[in-house]
Amino acid sequence: MTPENTQTKWAQFIPLIIVFFFWGFVAASNDILIPVFKKTFDLSQGESQLVSLAFYIAYTVGSIIYMGVSVLLKEDLVNKIGYKNGLALGLVISALGTLLFYPAANTSSFPLMLAGLFTVALGFSLQQTVANPLAIALGPISTGSQRLTMAGGINNLGTTIGPLIVTFAIFGSVIHNNDSAASMSIESVKVPYLVLGFAFLVAALILKFSPLPDKPALSSSDDGASSGDRSSALKYPQLVMGMIAIFVYVGVEVSTASNLPAYMSTGLGFSIQQTAPFISLYWASLMIGRWTGAVEAFSSDASLQKTLKFIVPYLAFAIFLAVNAIAQHDLTPFYVYGLVILVLIAADIASQGSPVRMLLIFSSLGILALLIGMFTSGLISVYAFTSVGLFCSTLWPCIFTLAISGLGKNTSQGSAFLIMMIMGGGIVSWVQGVLADYTNIHVSYIVGVLCFAYLAFYAWKVGAILSKQGITFGKTSVSSH
Repeated sequence: MTPENTQTKWAQFIPLIIVFFFWGFVAASNDILIPVFKKTFDLSQGESQLVSLAFYIAYTVGSIIYMGVSVLLKEDLVNKIGYKNGLALGLVISALGTLLFYPAANTSSFPLMLAGLFTVALGFSLQQTVANPLAIALGPISTGSQRLTMAGGINNLGTTIGPLIVTFAIFGSVIHNNDSAASMSIESVKVPYLVLGFAFLVAALILKFSPLPDKPALSSSDDGASSGDRSSALKYPQLVMGMIAIFVYVGVEVSTASNLPAYMSTGLGFSIQQTAPFISLYWASLMIGRWTGAVEAFSSDASLQKTLKFIVPYLAFAIFLAVNAIAQHDLTPFYVYGLVILVLIAADIASQGSPVRMLLIFSSLGILALLIGMFTSGLISVYAFTSVGLFCSTLWPCIFTLAISGLGKNTSQGSAFLIMMIMGGGIVSWVQGVLADYTNIHVSYIVGVLCFAYLAFYAWKVGAILSKQGITFGKTSVSSH
């Protein structure tokens, strides 16, 4: 390992996490648009879900376009234009998508609204293809997954505050009116998204003139004797299996949350309004876990790391409590969740910073959480299902790091394949919904158990695959430092 790559390059990494924030901000804000569009355009529930479909399918379409352009160029697109230019281009594409909200609002066109969201996510697809491996490359590979975890924590900060800001921007003073969606003008949507488009362009300029490298020396390219000698990323078993892992990971993460309101309302008698803070807790759990998992990227001092492991998750939990206090939700049911966070801390310490070990431990805890939820009832089951967010929190960076390790010149191509598999979020959720129709919502969570089972298998298998290629992952910190 070269000396300049023994520490995280913070001057380069900090500008990069801007795009991670945007992804979370917009994705979570879509949940606000769904009821707005349903009321305004008089849609069925299925038609309103086209908002999510248009957004997430764009990731797959974007990855296909990326690979098609690379084939036509006879060179990987990102390698040709540079990583920094790739991020800026993705932000410009997303900005163009927000412009479609203006004519869509003026003409009250639902298809144009969907086209705008699709275009925004199309830009996100390119940004994700570039940003994820770049986050890993900006420092030693031993802390690559922790940097990706930290970036994911910034993403979840966006998911936490995005809906609040967009709700206020659209509804203003009628935020607490249950029929506010019906009483608003669809033109109220265009202003916040035009402002968001302007923010995309500003971020593109910031990144363009930031110290981010155009063509970073990818950490994985130095690992293994045969890292760059294969003509396609698909010839690496860690990537192919990692694609399935990303598919089921995003699937279990999204489906657990999306089916929770139905479980709480049909099985426990909660109103939809009462389920809202629990859904908020689920997504906040991802932030709690990611902030905890990112501690190693800050310092190699073992004693400081142990201290931060106990402080950081509760700081993130405090943000959840503060956000819901602002939303005037009763916080009493949530204080006990602080004990569940201790399980996360213990698991994170036990993983010792290894993405292989972390993936295995957290996937196993995900299985346990779902089984507890399935075989209990009341708030115990709700807390169990909600805690899945804690155990999903660090899986994306673990899978991504392992899947692209050793790909060398094929890294950006492999990243595009992984981004394509985000579509699992919609498909797995649909499968669980169908199973719930034939059985019940409680039993349907077996789908998530199967997803976690594959992830545990991948953790066990990929360690041996990478070891044969001369790539190993140990502790993130070395005691002698």
